[in-house]
Amino acid sequence: MDDRTVYMDHAATTPPIPEVAEAMRPYLAERYGNPSALYAIGRESRAAVEDSRGKLASLIGASADEVYFTSGGSEADNMALTGTMLANETKGRHLVTTVVEHHAVLETAEFLAKHGYEATFLGVDPQGLVDPEDVRRAIAPGTVLVSVMHANNEVGTLEPIREIAGICRDAGVYFHTDAVQTVGNVPVDVVELGVDMLSISGHKLYGPKGVGAIYIRKGTRVDRFIHGGEQERGMRAGTENIGGIAGLGAAAEVAARELGSKVPRIAALRDRLVEGILASIDDVVVNGHPTVRLPNNAHLRIRFIEGEAICLQLDTVGICASTGSACSSEALEPSHVLVALGVPAIEAHGSVRFSLGRGTTDEDIDYVLEKLPPIIARLRSMSPLARKRVTG
Repeated sequence: MDDRTVYMDHAATTPPIPEVAEAMRPYLAERYGNPSALYAIGRESRAAVEDSRGKLASLIGASADEVYFTSGGSEADNMALTGTMLANETKGRHLVTTVVEHHAVLETAEFLAKHGYEATFLGVDPQGLVDPEDVRRAIAPGTVLVSVMHANNEVGTLEPIREIAGICRDAGVYFHTDAVQTVGNVPVDVVELGVDMLSISGHKLYGPKGVGAIYIRKGTRVDRFIHGGEQERGMRAGTENIGGIAGLGAAAEVAARELGSKVPRIAALRDRLVEGILASIDDVVVNGHPTVRLPNNAHLRIRFIEGEAICLQLDTVGICASTGSACSSEALEPSHVLVALGVPAIEAHGSVRFSLGRGTTDEDIDYVLEKLPPIIARLRSMSPLARKRVTG
């Protein structure tokens, strides 16, 4: 194995930046006070929580009192769906989402459907886009909530959130978006988007794992999700993860400062990577929308071989990539996202996701472009499908 490591899986997790570790350190040692306590060291912890709340609110254009800390994006998604449906049962028991959502949304919707609620799962086009008119048609008199992700975590397609939010607002229906992949990677403003709820994960924007947040617009009716205390203004019981929250605040502050310069630089590197792969390897298809996509996402379908084999071979030369969602990377079934896009199962298994980050360099791109083609050639030389293509 080469000594060099080129990390190309930032959609799965990001390395915490130095500012995050520095912000967390005091609250993992000497500043250990419970933020609910009245004495000085408790007040120090409380101040850290509120300072981070303000920084995260500023990043997404919200008011600080509209931000609630969670254990991560999955909890935020669960809270949005379950909390909203429980709080609005007198209005209806119907929710609308899409077939390409993260499993934290899909499985919560399925759970609710097993317990007396009704869930509608909308399809997408071959590029992964939701048609806002499909949302409009799916809304019925008993619809309480629509949940559509801001950007797909696998193929990177950005959804028309502002238009969908407007449809929901006109219909008097709450709208939630899973923005785990977008916050910190593209500009996100909750007022401009018009959303009622938005999910965030700390470890996707160079913060720590085990902490996230949900934005809930003032006036949105959501029941508390975890019971047992009055933390987070009564919305989520449990002593706060002070170190994690401090780290998330630091990550949000850095993201706000760097976003303007980071996005175009990473998009240019991504484009060079994709163009280089397409020029050097035949039978490769870009999954997702070609332009309306995350700036750091390159999701490729490399025909006649399996994505898992590609990733394992890349690992031997120090390149970290994935076959899709990190939460389901060990599943034997083809990606539910690619199936929804109409990709044949046998080709879906041949997909690889490269997701770039703030530390990605031109040299990293050169290294991937050097190492990937011979890996593909070697794997195809052993593939019955590739041999059939040549002989057939």
